[in-house]
Amino acid sequence: MKELKIGMVGMDTSHSRIFASLLNQVSHALHVPGGRLVCGYAGGSADFELSASRVEGISRELQENCGVELLASITEVAERSDAVLLTSVDGRVHREQFAVLAPYGKPVFIDKPFAVTSADALAIAELAASYGTPLFSSSMVRFGGPLNAALEDETEGSIVGADCSGPLEFQPTQPGLFWYGIHTAEMLYAALGEGCISVRAISNETQEWAAGLWKDGRIGTMRGNRTGGADFYAVLHRERGSTAVNALGGQYEAGHQNLLKAFLLTAGGAPPPVSPRVTLELIRFIEAANESRETGQTVFL
Repeated sequence: MKELKIGMVGMDTSHSRIFASLLNQVSHALHVPGGRLVCGYAGGSADFELSASRVEGISRELQENCGVELLASITEVAERSDAVLLTSVDGRVHREQFAVLAPYGKPVFIDKPFAVTSADALAIAELAASYGTPLFSSSMVRFGGPLNAALEDETEGSIVGADCSGPLEFQPTQPGLFWYGIHTAEMLYAALGEGCISVRAISNETQEWAAGLWKDGRIGTMRGNRTGGADFYAVLHRERGSTAVNALGGQYEAGHQNLLKAFLLTAGGAPPPVSPRVTLELIRFIEAANESRETGQTVFL
């Protein structure tokens, strides 16, 4: 099978480093065969400290350690790749960057957050549909092995609710819960799927909490620990019992490995592992939670 030439847009996140090593370093214990990161556009957002402070170092590392050729534009990346990882850490720029990639019709993965407004998320989805560009977005937490094993184990019946938690920090350029809350929201949607109709949030200096009501009566919650540990947990409530699981089981890079495998399958013509409809609702869920934490009122999606 032909090895896919993969391009990257945005080298300002640790995910860029992890993806490059998993794809290009054959000796890596979690090496993902079938694709090679061949080129990329460094990007970077001057007004986002976590981007501006990292882009030079990470792009140089990918060039020197992984053999990735640095290019001067997104257009060049699109032209020289079979598929593209859009990993810019700043969710505000994804719409503009994807607009350059979409006309090429090549498969694209957009790293979290897909977008930081519903308007941008919808525009990205519409661009993908209009050009027939295969697209998906997800947090790597959704691909955690322990989480997926627990989701697939139906011995206690179907899932009737879920409570998910994880670390949460804020960044001024990424509105409210979008920066790190998206990981926990991804777990919640992996468990319950689409169908949320309303969200109510509570916020203080140590905790963030949002409860969603699904149209079939199921309730799902996400808790952000602003002062707690770094692990992601899900409690899955089923018809005959509840199961608590550490989503990644301490295997951080394994989540990235599983995500990359899913991306290569999508690039090969398989359906995306996360549908655009689910991603659009997930973005609206976080947006509604942000609205609720400001107003104290229930917000309808």
